[in-house]
Amino acid sequence: MVKHTTDTNGIGYEWEYAKVKDDRTIWQKIINGIYNPSSHEFLGRSAKSWGGILLFYVVFYSSLACMFAICMKGLLSTLNDHTPHFTLTSSIIGTNPGLGFRPMSPNVEDGSLIYYEANNLTNIKGWTVELDKFLAVYKNKTLLPDKGSNQQKCGYHIPPQKDKVCEVPLENMGPCTSDTNYYFSKAQPCVFIKLNKIFDWIPEFYNNITDIPNEMPSALKQKLSTIQSYEFNTIWVTCDGEAPADKDNIGPLKLYPQDGFPGYYYPYRNKKDYLSPLIAIHFENPKKHTLINVECRAWAKNIFYKRSLQNREGSVHFELMID
Repeated sequence: MVKHTTDTNGIGYEWEYAKVKDDRTIWQKIINGIYNPSSHEFLGRSAKSWGGILLFYVVFYSSLACMFAICMKGLLSTLNDHTPHFTLTSSIIGTNPGLGFRPMSPNVEDGSLIYYEANNLTNIKGWTVELDKFLAVYKNKTLLPDKGSNQQKCGYHIPPQKDKVCEVPLENMGPCTSDTNYYFSKAQPCVFIKLNKIFDWIPEFYNNITDIPNEMPSALKQKLSTIQSYEFNTIWVTCDGEAPADKDNIGPLKLYPQDGFPGYYYPYRNKKDYLSPLIAIHFENPKKHTLINVECRAWAKNIFYKRSLQNREGSVHFELMID
């Protein structure tokens, strides 16, 4: 419909288009918005328009998927399931292994604190269960990928055969066993430590007395003066209180099965059934009701020591408190 008007002087004409009144209900407008029978449009577009859009997105996303697949194939072709692409100095981990300890508290807020009450069996069980879980693969070889078939007994004169790894026996851990509750109930707990794994890292041993650094504890120096030459092929470990007060409170310690990690466990190359060697620290008489800061340090020529709260190297720190 059009409307014809003139201006006030009667000169000129103005044409206006008058809109047709829309008498449809809201529901009818919604229905027509979904499908308009007069124009055969669905959601405002014809079948040809929708077909063009769908074809564009099919081609676009197919191209993206092909490009992604090509990139992933190129990346995965450079990786190996057993050998990391970057190792030692070229990796983020680097070449300086640290130490780890167990048991660790299941509560993240506790951090590196081992705290329990010696007469509280429930409290003690919480810690011993954590140790049982950690040692499960050492005790039960069927939990390993090849059921332990890739392990062999090793010694200083019996290195591992090609493609084999050395087993880690737990028979010589002294009182640090599950049967004794790791001596937690006697207020003489056992804590296990291990060297962190670095692929292809080979330790450089202190092969004679003249190599020993001045800062090495005198007790270990004395021990090294009495051992056989082949025993020098060991990453030695010492543990003590961090501060003078901690040294007074920590009491005597004994390490099982020996004072270091034998060299025949290294290098680590991610072979099946490999397990990190362990040392059990038995605290024979720590002072009760006192927080004791403990530090354990590994000794080898290429293990560099740094004591730092943010970036500790070559050692491990934890706290022990028994009530």
